[in-house]
Amino acid sequence: MALITESRLRAQLAKGIPNPFRVNPEDKLTPAAADFLKSRGIPLERVSSAQSFSTSDDLKADLRIPVGVSNRHVHLSEEHVELLFGSGYRLNPLRELSQSGQFAARETVTLAGPKGVIPQVRVLGPSRGASQVEISRTDGYLLGIQPPVRLSGHLENTPGIALIGPKQMVMLPEGLIVAKNHVHMSMEDANRFQVVQGDRLMVATAGDRPLLFTDVVVRIHERFSLELHLDTDEANAAELKTGQYVRYVGRNGEITHAIRR
Repeated sequence: MALITESRLRAQLAKGIPNPFRVNPEDKLTPAAADFLKSRGIPLERVSSAQSFSTSDDLKADLRIPVGVSNRHVHLSEEHVELLFGSGYRLNPLRELSQSGQFAARETVTLAGPKGVIPQVRVLGPSRGASQVEISRTDGYLLGIQPPVRLSGHLENTPGIALIGPKQMVMLPEGLIVAKNHVHMSMEDANRFQVVQGDRLMVATAGDRPLLFTDVVVRIHERFSLELHLDTDEANAAELKTGQYVRYVGRNGEITHAIRR
C-alpha cells in the first residue's frame, strides 16, 4: 500500500505526472492529492491488481516500492519546542508527510557544529519524547561532525549538536545521526512481501546509474504506508527522487528475484 500525497505529486512535476494517473486498489490517495490532480485536469485510473502499474518496463507492480528522499531534518521533544520557540509553543503543520499523522512543520532551526552551520533546517512533527537530528554524510563534513549511521530512535553513544531557534539555543548532548535506510510497511505490505520486522531487504534501482541497496531495514506498523526512505546522498548516487520506485529483489542477503537492467 502506498499513500499518495500532494507533496509526492509535486515532486513528480519536473519529470511529468502520468495522465491518466493510475492507482492500485490498495493505494490511498489523500483529498489534497485528488484535488491537485483535478486542478490540472489529470483523471484517475483505478487499475486491478492484475494490471501493470509500472512507469518502467523493468519494474513489476507487485515488486515495486515507492521512494521517499529525506532531507536533513529535526525531531523535537515538547521541552525543546518550548525552549527554542517560546513557552507553550506548539508546532504548526506546513504539509502532511507520507506516513500517517506526521507532518513537516513551518518551523525551522539552525544547526551549529564545530566547523560550520546549516540554517533553515525543517522541524518535523508531532513532537517526540527525545529530540533527534538527521543529516547526510555530506552535511556532516560541513558541520565538522561525523555521526554514526543509525535507525531513528537509536541514539545511544551518538554525538550532540547545537540547535538555534528564535528564542534561544539548545545544546543536545546526543541525538545526531545519519539515518539508516529503511522501508516502512503496513502489516498487509509485510504479508505481500513475506517479510517480518527487522528483515533486511535488497532493492534495485533502474535508470542510468543503477544501484543495489543490500541492507534496507524493514519497519512494520499498522499505520505505515509503503515507502523506502533514503537520505539525499543515497538518492543522488542512484539518481532517485521522491515518487520514483525501486524493485524488491531479495532479503537477508539472498537474491530471490531477478535483477533487471
